Amino acid sequence: MTTQETLALLRAHESRNVLFTEPDGSWPIVWERAEGVHVWDPEGKQYLDLTAAFGVAAAGHANPAVVQAGQAQLRKLMHAMGDVHPHAPKALLARELSRLTFERWQQQPAKVIFGSSGFEAVEAALKTALLATGKRGVIAFEGGYHGLGYGALNATHRELFRGPFKNQLREFGRFVPFPTRREDLTKTEFQIRHHARQERIGAVLVEPVQARGGIQIPPPEFLQLLRQWCDQAGALLILDEIYTGFGRTGKWFACEHSGVVPDVICLGKALTGGFPLSACVGRSGLMDAAWPASAGEAIHTSTFLGNPVGCAMALAQLGELRRLKLPARSADLGAYWLALATAELVPLKLNLQIRGVGLMTGVELRQPDGKPATAVALQAIKTLLHRGFILLPEGEHGNIISFTPPLTITKTQLKSAVRALAEVLR
Repeated sequence: MTTQETLALLRAHESRNVLFTEPDGSWPIVWERAEGVHVWDPEGKQYLDLTAAFGVAAAGHANPAVVQAGQAQLRKLMHAMGDVHPHAPKALLARELSRLTFERWQQQPAKVIFGSSGFEAVEAALKTALLATGKRGVIAFEGGYHGLGYGALNATHRELFRGPFKNQLREFGRFVPFPTRREDLTKTEFQIRHHARQERIGAVLVEPVQARGGIQIPPPEFLQLLRQWCDQAGALLILDEIYTGFGRTGKWFACEHSGVVPDVICLGKALTGGFPLSACVGRSGLMDAAWPASAGEAIHTSTFLGNPVGCAMALAQLGELRRLKLPARSADLGAYWLALATAELVPLKLNLQIRGVGLMTGVELRQPDGKPATAVALQAIKTLLHRGFILLPEGEHGNIISFTPPLTITKTQLKSAVRALAEVLR
């Protein structure tokens, strides 16, 4: 089908509030196929994907090894009964995630709860915290995004997402400021202690770097502060690394920049490179203490738990991230992007801020009076789309242009994108 035929069908048959379309046809495009760092629409136009499809395609779209693993598994076993009659790929992936996290950090094993979407991993972690501590309260952060399921929504900050459903939420999340400077840490800690005096807190849930919050990067001491407070208060430190995990920030996991080990880590997006699969991974002793042994009926499960195709693809994806040394590549390319963006954009003398860690970077645009330059950012993104570059706005006001490309992107491709942005802003 053509682009317009696809969009017409969606307007007719998909629920409203899912897909945004501009009346003049300038947004969106329709994806026909993708490979490496490129996407093609039905009319054959090629685009450079600077989003990695929400950070999923870390090892490149349609990575041959990942595709082959998925195809082989499809031919052998497409679906199993995750919590009743299991399959080998799920066991192998659980072991691999244990080795990649707590065995590597603390030389102790981990245990895993699989899900399909990122918010399911978050909700499994929240359940773990309640079972382990008996405390319902959760500290979350302003600007934080943990998914839109009813459990995760209690800890997702933006009013746009939470507001319409407050009447059905338990509101167990308590929001405190997310610090981006060392001098903000005192205020954040004060607010945490304030909430802890009012309610028993069983968990602190945080993104090491906020993605949808606007590529917000805290000082290294932030996670260290949270780790210390959780240890003192008997609360679990839950890190939502659904976006930041698997090399995005220049290390396997963003918490490694601070040397902080969580109690539970939530993973997804780049785990498979394109198949719906997520994981809640926790220290083995903690998970065993929190979750009772199954008596024949699991108290947390789903039909597609640990789907064999997703598990096979995840094992291949992790292999490609290692083989291509993509975490280290992300660190190198991220430093290159920061230097390039500074050189190209600062001379424009706009009110902007350039920031990033690894290939999780962004350009924040503001008006001369300091207000978010939302219209400028959105117009730049739309203009660049029709020049062949796929970008997304982030932040509550949509005034941060984010760059989260596949970790396989080249310096030449990054340079072409940054220079195109500079030309549009100029």
